[in-house]
Amino acid sequence: MKQFLLIAAVLFSMELFAQEDSISTFEESPHSTLTFAALYHNNASYYGQTAEEKMPFAAAYLGLRFPSGIYMSALAYRLLNQPGKLISASSFGIGWEFPLYKKLVLDLSYNHSFFSENSGFVQAANSDIASAGLSYKHWLTTTITADFAFGQENDVFGTISNSKKFELGTLFTKKETWTLTPSVDITAGTQRFYQSYITEKIVRDSLLGLPLPTSRSESDTATVSAREINLLSYNLRVPLAYSRSHYLIELAYQLSVLSDKVHTTDRRPRSFLNLSFYYQF
Repeated sequence: MKQFLLIAAVLFSMELFAQEDSISTFEESPHSTLTFAALYHNNASYYGQTAEEKMPFAAAYLGLRFPSGIYMSALAYRLLNQPGKLISASSFGIGWEFPLYKKLVLDLSYNHSFFSENSGFVQAANSDIASAGLSYKHWLTTTITADFAFGQENDVFGTISNSKKFELGTLFTKKETWTLTPSVDITAGTQRFYQSYITEKIVRDSLLGLPLPTSRSESDTATVSAREINLLSYNLRVPLAYSRSHYLIELAYQLSVLSDKVHTTDRRPRSFLNLSFYYQF
């Protein structure tokens, strides 16, 4: 029976857009494969960081992968707290994953996202992301990823991740497989994207008669520190997956703890719950 392999497409680590959380595909196949996915997330995450308001969303994914390791993907997102918009954002990506050595794999990718006007997504200023990831498989899978995000603002991110896949066997039939693949990662980077998000939010809030921006000196200090590379977040992700020959259902929980360098007044740990269905043709 074919088994599924969870790979990072970009999005967003993810995260959303940048790390597009566990876009799924089968293990390497001698044939080209087409994968469709439907996803639900209770909140949008960008390297563990969130917008000030909760942003649950549903998404549809379509991915094409060739035996050479070249892959293409497309995603459409709908924010569930904005019922007036059919598509709140979308993204398109292309990448190439290839082995450098027996247990060493290099993944190069580029992703472009489209956001609606006055988007509430915290990462709206980073419409483009170029990524390079190096994975080494031993008793754990260790991955080091470098992301360069650009668009309205330019940011850089670095993530180191360790994961372990556990085969849990079968429960109902011999044709099924249950797996648990917990992972822990640490992310560092700049925060120009967040400064842009706050600026846009202030404009939206001022139209509603809410408080005006902070003082000029506070804004200047935050802008300077946004250019510095600092530790951003620690993330624990625990996905439980049920798979058969052509489809996979995954329920995943993520806990993100922000560092004291993150530009937010609310540093409480973030919890995310994701439900995904993948089908491969």
